[in-house]
Amino acid sequence: MNEITYCKKNDEIECIRYKNWTKSYPPHTHTTHLTVGYVEEGKLCIVFDGKEKIYGPGDEFQIPPNIVHELKPASKDGYSMVVTCIKIKSQDKESSSSISEANLSALRDSILDRPENLYLIEEMARDSNISPFYMIRQFKKAFGLTPHQFQIQCKVRKAQKLLEEEKDISEVTYESGFCDQSHLNRCFHKIVGLTPKDYQKSIEEEN
Repeated sequence: MNEITYCKKNDEIECIRYKNWTKSYPPHTHTTHLTVGYVEEGKLCIVFDGKEKIYGPGDEFQIPPNIVHELKPASKDGYSMVVTCIKIKSQDKESSSSISEANLSALRDSILDRPENLYLIEEMARDSNISPFYMIRQFKKAFGLTPHQFQIQCKVRKAQKLLEEEKDISEVTYESGFCDQSHLNRCFHKIVGLTPKDYQKSIEEEN
């Protein structure tokens, strides 16, 4: 049986168990969490910086915060694993070598704090004091995702927290900044691997 279960006791630690899981996850980051995983069965492929690494039964792996990676099954049978996400304190670069780096970090933090806000690329570029094209290129170089990809990821993370508070999905859609529920469903399933409804159900079952 293919399934995924979540166990979250507080905002510091979250455990996730994947059983016979065959879903692939596109490039993404975990902004404030260290991810520690253990493969129980099957084979998992993790891609870092375009390089693939295969993990089999008994293998462990770690993914530091803000590292772009993607996951996919390395065999048709999928993989089973346990993952623990541990929140760590942010470590900002105090010795930023340029004003643009400091502005990009401020932009990242602004998106992270209020992902639901409508924030156009032109506004981001103006706030960062650089051109839109250069801003997108530099943001991706610094953080691995475009500003839009990062904002969608942050919106989904906020939706997860709201769902854990047992809020109605229509309310979650509005509060996390999605234009409608179908948009929330698409983005949520792409990043989390479950629909918002199934995610909320998995939290309730675990509790």
